[in-house]
Amino acid sequence: MPEARWAAAALVLFLIALPLYLAGAPAWTWGTLFAAVYATGGWEPGWAGLRALREKTLDVDLLMVVAALGAAAIGQVLDGALLIVIFATSGALEAIATARTADSVRGLLDLAPATATRVADDGTEETVPGDRLAVGEIILVRPGERIGADGRVLDGAGEVDQATITGEPLPVPKAPGDEVFAGTLNGTGALRVKVERDPSESVIARIVAMVEEASGTKAPTQLFIEKVEQRYSLGMVAATVALFVFPLLVGADLRSTLLRAMTFMIVASPCAVVLATMPPLLSAIANAGRHGVLVKSAVVMERLGQVDAVALDKTGTLTEGTPRVTDVRPLPGSGLPEDEVLRLAAAAEHPSEHPLARAIVDAARDRGLDIPLVRDFGSAPGTGVSATVEGRTVAVGSPARLPDGRTGGPAGEEAAATEAAAAPESAGAPESAGTLDVAGAPESTGALDVAQALEEEGRTAVLVTVNGRPAGVLGIADRLRDEAAATVAALGELARATPVLVTGDNPRAAARLAGEVGIDDVRAGLLPQDKVAAVREWERAGHKVLVVGDGVNDAPALAAAHTGIAMGRAGSDLALETADAVVVRDELATVPAVVRLSRRARRLVVQNLVVAAVFITGLVIWDLAGTLPLPLGVAGHEGSMVIVGLNGLRLLADGAWRRARAGTDR
Repeated sequence: MPEARWAAAALVLFLIALPLYLAGAPAWTWGTLFAAVYATGGWEPGWAGLRALREKTLDVDLLMVVAALGAAAIGQVLDGALLIVIFATSGALEAIATARTADSVRGLLDLAPATATRVADDGTEETVPGDRLAVGEIILVRPGERIGADGRVLDGAGEVDQATITGEPLPVPKAPGDEVFAGTLNGTGALRVKVERDPSESVIARIVAMVEEASGTKAPTQLFIEKVEQRYSLGMVAATVALFVFPLLVGADLRSTLLRAMTFMIVASPCAVVLATMPPLLSAIANAGRHGVLVKSAVVMERLGQVDAVALDKTGTLTEGTPRVTDVRPLPGSGLPEDEVLRLAAAAEHPSEHPLARAIVDAARDRGLDIPLVRDFGSAPGTGVSATVEGRTVAVGSPARLPDGRTGGPAGEEAAATEAAAAPESAGAPESAGTLDVAGAPESTGALDVAQALEEEGRTAVLVTVNGRPAGVLGIADRLRDEAAATVAALGELARATPVLVTGDNPRAAARLAGEVGIDDVRAGLLPQDKVAAVREWERAGHKVLVVGDGVNDAPALAAAHTGIAMGRAGSDLALETADAVVVRDELATVPAVVRLSRRARRLVVQNLVVAAVFITGLVIWDLAGTLPLPLGVAGHEGSMVIVGLNGLRLLADGAWRRARAGTDR
């Protein structure tokens, strides 16, 4: 971007000129380079200030350029160049963040397929642009395709990955009558879907609209100095002009009057105030970045310390976002030990690409179990998998989806496999295993009891049968992050209110997890627009809300919130670009740490502003009431800049981050 190129050029030129200046090189060497810094870094903010002046406003951009030129006029070339570089870099970062967010919003539209297969009344198929689909038309969604429109399944069965919409960690079983969303990914089954919404009104299109609206209407937040820039700028300019004109009208000497006015402009210029504000915030940004948190601007770093309410997503934020085997429970009548049940299940699932299949295989590998080769592998969309393992027929699936329990080969044992066990985190997970009935075998009662117990604990119950008889039940769940409970407690202490859980997952799974981490207020089953509505409700009540999330479905809430933080490792591109900060290393515990660091930076800003105000006030009074020598005025002005600059740089130390992680922002 042009802003980035000009800012980079100014920074490079400054870094080249600085050692020459400090080493006492000939003035023409560093003078030429500093002049280039003024030109490359100052023309854009200067032009922006002139445009604002044309609109009858005086902003800090123009004031900074004037102050930099004034410093150069009295020989303080280095100070003026430093101001130019700071302002140019800040403007470039803001422009880049805005542009990348816009690109990500546009890229979100790519989730919805460009074309769809429309089925005519006579059964013929036609490929048409997705935006030409009309309500009431029928589309065919083949395995592995993205669904072209919001609608309802007419026939077919399969699992749909709808994490982009609801944030659910696992594919959701779909059968006739179930709702599906545009942009979600179909699994192994073919679906015929009746279009129920115009493409422009689909959930994915509304997410785009909400992100754009929230980004555009979020109240502009400014650094503290910018909030008073109009009054300060006008007052300083008016006072300088008055100090020059009025004495001349009463016959004062031109040279002495000009010198007094120039001295006043230097000592009253907001250089120290700008340095009072920026170094603490920029130092905090650099420190957080070294420890895995990318804060996108000084404004964001300032806002982080203001939050007094926290909303947390569930999947991928408080949890790892990946299903894992949590329980292996062999049935007493099977005669198989725990590891053997898991080994056979992993062997049957090994050819499958389903997330739950990978979880079972990973669990077996973690235990060091040998996974044998299989034959006669079979998978039925929406029901499950079966295979022959070492001469035994093994089926893996949800107890609730076994047809009638009768055995006799793969046809009856492709049972409700992993694909059907879409997890309690998935809205379609079965509430009980009440349909289990394996030929009336005694083991069926034990399997039913175990499955119900696991599901009551918020697990997905996955039944393993060997030669048609229940052998064991696996419990699978999205694992809670180790630091989740401590992070919730820390954020609650910082905000002085317990965080709220906002998730698209089903209420039972959400309530279970909330209980584990100490959250009382749970908002479950939310679509993206519902999360935005919740954030706006809290902000209307006067709260400054921090939202932490990771998915496309979280992006509108991240944009609407006072401050949004995205989990970086598994976060969607849209969430990463929409958020104000990104946890690059996926360490949830860094969220309260960066909030504490922000609060310490804000305190240093206040300290610096007090120091700057004392110096400016004292020097201005001296200049107005007596005769302040220009060199002494410059020395006082520069001294205040050095003091506030060094004070702000304290946050660069690793100790500042360690204290923030340890639970103190002092």
